Amino acid sequence: MFGFRLFRTLAFRIVLVYLALFAVSAGALAGFTYWNTKRALDEETDQTIQAEIAGLSEQYQRQGLGGLTDVITARSMHAGQGLYLLVGSLGHPLAGNLDAWPTVKRTGNRFVEFDYERRVGGILEHHPARGRVFKLVGGLQLLVARDVHERSDTERMFTTALPWSVALMLTLGLVGGAVMSRNLLKRLDQINSTSREIMAGHLSRRLPVSRAGDEFDTLARNLNRMLERIERLMKGMREVTDSVAHDLRSPLNRLRNRLEGTLRRLPVDDQEAPEIEAAITETDRLISTFDSLLLIAEAEAGAARNSMSRVNLSALAHDVWELYQPVAEESGIALEMMPAQPLEVRGNGNLLSQALANLVDNAIKYTPSGGKVTIAAEQNGKGAIVSVADNGPGIPEDDRPRAIERFVRLEASRHSPGTGLGLSLVAAVARLHEARLELSDNQPGLKASMIFA
Repeated sequence: MFGFRLFRTLAFRIVLVYLALFAVSAGALAGFTYWNTKRALDEETDQTIQAEIAGLSEQYQRQGLGGLTDVITARSMHAGQGLYLLVGSLGHPLAGNLDAWPTVKRTGNRFVEFDYERRVGGILEHHPARGRVFKLVGGLQLLVARDVHERSDTERMFTTALPWSVALMLTLGLVGGAVMSRNLLKRLDQINSTSREIMAGHLSRRLPVSRAGDEFDTLARNLNRMLERIERLMKGMREVTDSVAHDLRSPLNRLRNRLEGTLRRLPVDDQEAPEIEAAITETDRLISTFDSLLLIAEAEAGAARNSMSRVNLSALAHDVWELYQPVAEESGIALEMMPAQPLEVRGNGNLLSQALANLVDNAIKYTPSGGKVTIAAEQNGKGAIVSVADNGPGIPEDDRPRAIERFVRLEASRHSPGTGLGLSLVAAVARLHEARLELSDNQPGLKASMIFA
């Protein structure tokens, strides 16, 4: 798993690109060097052969065939790398240090190449040679050549060493890239791990700073200063929220109680009673909206994370089912609870209960009389799922992302009571528990699921 992630890192890909460019450059340089070396050796050999030919041609012109034979015989005795062979019209050797006329291969530039046998230290070896062939009067043929065994060894050294050098270069480059990427990946994993904790609500976490003083440390220090600023702002916001909760919730509750008291004191047929009842309803809506906003802020700030414990989702869903059973019966809706085994997650029971209650309340609110709402808590391959499904009008797929935004009320729900915060609260609670809210088609109706991965 780590190796697969290593190959996907940017640092490793950069190393691979530069390694490939370096390998191509080194291969091209080695190839150019090999080609130039081979050409220089060929030219040196060809010049030596040309000089040999010039000397033999001068002897042939001055002294004829006898003089040429004597010179070839003399040179053959101390030939070194030189090879000579003069044959008659029937192919029998007349002079030289080759036993027979070899099988030659023409190279296209008047030179020929061939292999011959040579005894070195008592061992018969096959050596390559390069030379020229001349036809003399009377059907005679003269072969003047040089042993190019050393040139072949040089070529073989190049052709053998080049692939191994490239392979070694690639291997060392890959190992170096893996080591460098591993170190970078380790630093990035530390940053990502801390970032995930911070995103989950642990604003007190800080990115690790090493003693290297490199770019990662500079980045970590800057981010830590930013996090300290954010933590101070969040702390101030929570203090303001707490103050607002204390200063506004209590007056609203007192206002509602006074309205209820006034309503009770009025005669039954008093004309002001409907207005006071409407005022009580609006006050309840304000209190509900205020409470929902506070719950959303609490969930998004992660303030409830410290009070998390093991929560049985199946039992929680069953409690919500029992709570809303009378409400569903009053609306003529069948509220069903699917059988479920104990299903535990780590979370805040109050917030999860509130989120599930919001889903059930929405489902009952938008399901027509005679419909059905189903609550289910189940285990999937990766985690737990708690869902509420209805057979109401549902939400169009294009509108589902907007449905979880605050105060958003879709066209189908504009004439029904509500604040537009129900699904926003569920989404915030899901994020607090590192889960997600998923809205899908129930065919017909809507299925809202909190998925705990």
